[in-house]
Amino acid sequence: MTVNLEVADGVGTLRLDRPPMNALDVATQDRLKELAEEATRRDDVRAVVIYGGEKVFAAGADIKEMQAMDHTAMVLRARALQDSFTAVARIPKPVVAAVTGYALGGGCELALCADYRIAGENAKLGQPEILLGLIPGAGGTQRLARLVGPSRAKDLIFTGRMVKAEEALTLGLVDRVVAPDEVYAEAHAWAAKLAQGPAIALRAAKESVDTGLETDIDTGLAVERNWFAGLFATEDRERGMRSFVEEGPGKAKFL
Repeated sequence: MTVNLEVADGVGTLRLDRPPMNALDVATQDRLKELAEEATRRDDVRAVVIYGGEKVFAAGADIKEMQAMDHTAMVLRARALQDSFTAVARIPKPVVAAVTGYALGGGCELALCADYRIAGENAKLGQPEILLGLIPGAGGTQRLARLVGPSRAKDLIFTGRMVKAEEALTLGLVDRVVAPDEVYAEAHAWAAKLAQGPAIALRAAKESVDTGLETDIDTGLAVERNWFAGLFATEDRERGMRSFVEEGPGKAKFL
């Protein structure tokens, strides 16, 4: 399989496995969607890591496969392409991308679907589609602009240039830079910590932030308000507040 879901200690790792560069062909896209939906359903998956291996995250789409597609074929495929990435973005659990080596084109767009991005010092990210006479088609024009702002996104998209890890950190494209051999361990530790947290509250926080970014502030506040009040019906809220009163802050156990 070109993508695998490995689960341990509440953390599901979506592992890309299509050597040598994890090119995201149609079969890989479809498999990614299938496993993202599985990670969403499974109660034993409480947080997710997206990982491409020690040497490369994903170097983009399978260009040879795309070259053989005409306009009609891509009209039929473009929605499925976006849907596979959207399935990752909509996993209602904390998701971290562990980025080593190249994360270009579709690889960068996949990293953008995560809530948090940890990159190796050897990472190179970018949206080079313009160099093929194209634009990003798996969410890059939308998620990149929301993450780093429109002018920075346009610079990357218009030029197609790659940025190294340190510049990506400055731009806000990644959130932390570590040694390449520490990337997965750091990402797993981030996910494992959150996997111990209150699952419904984490889901509420993610949905509230994401919805707010996609709509007007009044709608975003309504989503926040409804989730905030709704959480008062959960056992985790009772446990968290009781622990705070009896033991002090930060000591509640939610599993």
